[in-house]
Amino acid sequence: QKHVFSACAAASIYPRSAYEAVGGFDEDFFSYMEDLDLDFRLQLSGYPCLYLPDAIVRHVGAGSTHSRSGFMLRHGHRNLIWTFVKDMPGAFFWLLLPWHILANLIYFLLSFLLEEGSELRRGKLEALHKLPEVWEKRKQVQRNRKVSAWSIAKQLDWNPLSPLIKMTYK
Repeated sequence: QKHVFSACAAASIYPRSAYEAVGGFDEDFFSYMEDLDLDFRLQLSGYPCLYLPDAIVRHVGAGSTHSRSGFMLRHGHRNLIWTFVKDMPGAFFWLLLPWHILANLIYFLLSFLLEEGSELRRGKLEALHKLPEVWEKRKQVQRNRKVSAWSIAKQLDWNPLSPLIKMTYK
């Protein structure tokens, strides 16, 4: 076993006490990235995420919607913004915010080249529209944080090319 930052909820088991302590899944997310949000809040509260290499889980990712569907693009890109705003701790939020904005702007512009790009843009705009509500949730999440921002930062993948590398292995 080894510690990881997050796992697909379809392949996860959560101790009920930990799940309840962080408020469970955020229903506003509905679909996509809801597991990352939950795992981020668990990490912030000091609950580790363990990878068990011998465990076998069969899960068809995007089985209900198909990969790169408009539904996936809308919810995934909306929830990506919400997860960052809600969960990124302390100084790292402010340090990474310009890069987060830049990355989202690039995705927004590239969406004009995608068949379902209007759904990606819709997700980004929905995220911005609900930012005041997400900011209120952030206050609660950060107030309940039990680990340092530095301990979270040490677990993050700081390679800006990682998303591109991971996309080539799908």
